[in-house]
Amino acid sequence: MASVESVFIGCNRELYTSDYSERFKLVAFGAGITISLWNPLGKDYKGVLTTLKSHTKEVLCVKWVPQTSFLLSTSEDCLIKLWKVDNNGENYQVVSTINHHKHSVTSLALAGSSLFLSGDASGLLCFWHISNEGDLELLHEFTVKDGFYPLSLALQQLSGGDFLALIGGTNTNIYVFSFTYDNFPAKIANFAQSAVLAGHEDWVKSIVVKMHEGDFFIASGAQDRYIRLWKLCLNEKIDVSDEDSTKLTLLSNKQYKFTIGQTRCAIHFDAIIMGHDDWISHLNWHPTKLELLSASSDTSVMIWKPDPMSGIWVGKTRLGELSMKGASTATGSSGGFWSSLWIFENEKQHILTNGRTGSWRLWSSSNGDDWDQQLAITGAIKSVTDLEWSENGEYLLATSLDQTTRLYARWMSNSDGSPHSPTSWHEFARPQIHGYDMVCVSCLSNNRFISGGEEKILRSFDEPKGVAKLLEKFCSMRQTHIDEMPESASLPVLGLSNKAENESAVTHENINNDEEDEDQSEKNISYEVVSALDQPPLEDHLQRHTLWPEIEKLYGHGYEITSVDSSPDKQLVASSCRSNTAAHAVVRVFDTKTWQQLPQVLEGHDLTITRLQFSPNNQFLLAVSRDRRFSLWKRTGSDLHHFELLKLQEKAHSRIIWDCCWAPSDFSDSTFFTVSRDKHIKAWSYDQAKKDTVQLASLKLDEQVTAVDSLKFAIDGKAVIALGTESGSVKVFSFNSNNEFVLIHELEYKIAPGDRVNRISISRNLQDKKLLMGVGSSDTSTRIYILTV
Repeated sequence: MASVESVFIGCNRELYTSDYSERFKLVAFGAGITISLWNPLGKDYKGVLTTLKSHTKEVLCVKWVPQTSFLLSTSEDCLIKLWKVDNNGENYQVVSTINHHKHSVTSLALAGSSLFLSGDASGLLCFWHISNEGDLELLHEFTVKDGFYPLSLALQQLSGGDFLALIGGTNTNIYVFSFTYDNFPAKIANFAQSAVLAGHEDWVKSIVVKMHEGDFFIASGAQDRYIRLWKLCLNEKIDVSDEDSTKLTLLSNKQYKFTIGQTRCAIHFDAIIMGHDDWISHLNWHPTKLELLSASSDTSVMIWKPDPMSGIWVGKTRLGELSMKGASTATGSSGGFWSSLWIFENEKQHILTNGRTGSWRLWSSSNGDDWDQQLAITGAIKSVTDLEWSENGEYLLATSLDQTTRLYARWMSNSDGSPHSPTSWHEFARPQIHGYDMVCVSCLSNNRFISGGEEKILRSFDEPKGVAKLLEKFCSMRQTHIDEMPESASLPVLGLSNKAENESAVTHENINNDEEDEDQSEKNISYEVVSALDQPPLEDHLQRHTLWPEIEKLYGHGYEITSVDSSPDKQLVASSCRSNTAAHAVVRVFDTKTWQQLPQVLEGHDLTITRLQFSPNNQFLLAVSRDRRFSLWKRTGSDLHHFELLKLQEKAHSRIIWDCCWAPSDFSDSTFFTVSRDKHIKAWSYDQAKKDTVQLASLKLDEQVTAVDSLKFAIDGKAVIALGTESGSVKVFSFNSNNEFVLIHELEYKIAPGDRVNRISISRNLQDKKLLMGVGSSDTSTRIYILTV
C-alpha cells in the first residue's frame, strides 16, 4: 500500500491561474499541466492535497463556478475543461471538455453560475452556457478587432438580463460590450460594442467590477503601473449636466453613454491610483467595503481605500518586498507577484499571492490593519530532474530545471523542543539558486552534496551553521561539528558561486568600500534571521537566507553534465556529460579528499551516459547510455582508485536506457536493473566464474520505463524495486531468488504524478514496515509517499 505524505509543486506564473472556493475552503491553482488543491487556512499544514490531471500543457486559468460544485480550467492545449467535485471535496472528474478554441485559452470570466466568457491567443472570444448537469453550450463568438488579443475579462450583470462584458488586452483601451442573456433557453441577444474606454498607456492586465451603493465601480490595472477607476451609473443616477448646453464647462470628464434594452448606462473616469513601481498584475475588490487589493510586478501587494474627507484613494496597507536589481532571487531580484486572492474566513482576512519562484505568500489579519505572514506552500515550477535522500534518510534533496536545488524535511518539533503534532513536510532550505538549469544531485554526507546543471562544472556544497541549527531545532536532526561550519552563504549579484560568510568576516574593522560593507552586513543578517525562526522558513527566508556555501568546483567535462553519483565510502564522485561522440561519452571520476580528477577516464560508450550508479558494496560502477549499452566497471588497487572494465554489454536494450539501480547487498552483490524506452525492465548479474554478465529476467510494461530505484536492503529475502513511467505511473515490484518480478503495488491514478517520472529515490529508513519514497516528475512536482512493504 502507498499513501501521499506530501506534494511540493509550484504555481504557474500566470495572472488568472488561481481561485478560492468558499464552499470547499480550497484554493485551486495551475501547477504545470495539473491543477493543485490546497487548504491555505488548515492548521495541519498539509500543503497540496491533490493534483487534478487531464490537461496536456500548462494550465493558464482556473475558476470555481459560484454556488455550484464545478471548477473551470483552461490551458495551452487549447481546451476548456469543466470539473465536478463531490460533496466532500475529495473526488473530481471532468464532465465536459470544449475543443472549440484553436489557440491557448488565456483569459476567463464568469457571471453567476451559468455564463462565462473565454478568450484565446488568436483574439477569439466565446460566450458559453453551463447547464445544471455540466453540459457546455456555445452561445456567441466574436473578436474585438484585428491584432487585439484579450488579457483580462470581466462580466457584470446590471439588472435582470442586462449584462456588460469588459475586455482589456494588447492595447491601451478597455472595450465595453453590452448584451442581454436569457438562461432558459440559453441565448445572447442585442450584442453590441457600447464604449471604448481610453486612458491607460500600456496593455491592460486586470479588470474587476464591484457594486457599491447603487453604482458600479470598475477598476483596471495595466502595464503602465497605474490603476484607473471608472464609475458606471444607471438610469436616474446618471449625471446629465453635460447635456446642458447653457452650462459653462471648464473641465470636462467624458461620459460614455449607451443603452441596454430599457437600461440607460453611463461610464466615466473617476480616479487614478499611483503607487506601484512596476506592472499591475492583479486586482481584487473587498466584498463589502470600497477597498481594492492590487498585486504588482514590483513584488508588493497594496490595499487602497478612498480618504473619507477628500475622496482621494490612498494606500492603506503595503505587503511584500522591496525589490532590488539582481540575477536571481538570491541576489535580490524577486520577480514580482502574479495572481492574488483576498479571502474572508473565520472573522479574519487573508491575502495570498504567488511569485516568480512558484511559491505562495500568505498574510492574515484580524483587524485589517496589522498583518502577519503565515506558512504557505513551495515547490518547483519546472521539471524536477533528480532527487536523493540524505545519508541518514531524514531529508530529501531535489533539483529542477527552474535552476534550484531544494531541501525538504519533516517538521517534528517546535522551537521550544516540544513535539510538533501533526508532523508535516516543508522546504527547509534552498541550498542552490543557480544561473543554469539543474540536472543531477548526489549526497556525499548528511551535510554535504554535489550537483550538476546544464554547465560543464560540478559544484559541491557544505551545510552552513544556520541551516544545521534550523534542522536540529525543527526536524530533530542531530548535527556534528556545527562550530566548524560557516554561518551562512551569499550569492554575488553577477556570480554563480555561493560564498561562505562568517561573523569574523562581517565584523572586520578595515572595510573601506561602502558597497562591500552593506553587502557584508546583509550576509551577517542571514544567520541571525534563520536562528530566530520559530517555524519552518517562509519564502522570503528560503530565497535569501538558506543558501549553502560552495566549497569546490570540479572541471573536466566538455559539455553539460547529465549524471553524478558518489561511492558508498564517499571517497569518489563519478560524473558524465552530454555527448554525440565517443570522445565525450566518458565517465570522469574525482577524489573527494583532493577534489582532483583521477588520471583514468572510463571510456567505452558512443553517446550520452544517462545514469551512473555505484554498487552498495563499493566494488562496482554501472553506467547506462543512449547508445543502448551499459558498462560495468570494478574498482581495483589498494586505494580502490582504479577501474577495470568487466563488461560493455552490446544491445542491452533496443532503445535508450534511461536509468539503472543495484539490488541490495544482502540480496546479491552483483545484481542490477536497467530500464529503457523499449518498455522493459531487465535484471542482470555479473558471473565471476564466466567473467561475463548474465540476463536474469526481463519484464515488459505497457509504456516506456523512465526511472528505477531499489530499497537498500532486502525484505523477506527479496529485493524491492520501484519503477516510474512516461505517463507518471509508479509501480512497486519484488524480485525474488527465482529471478521473478512480482507486482506488489501500483500508485492510484489520482495520487500519481501527472507526467513523466524522472527520478525515484527510496529512503533507507524503515519503520513499522513503512518506507519513504521520493518521486520527481516532469509535471514539476516532488512527491513523498509512505510505502508499506
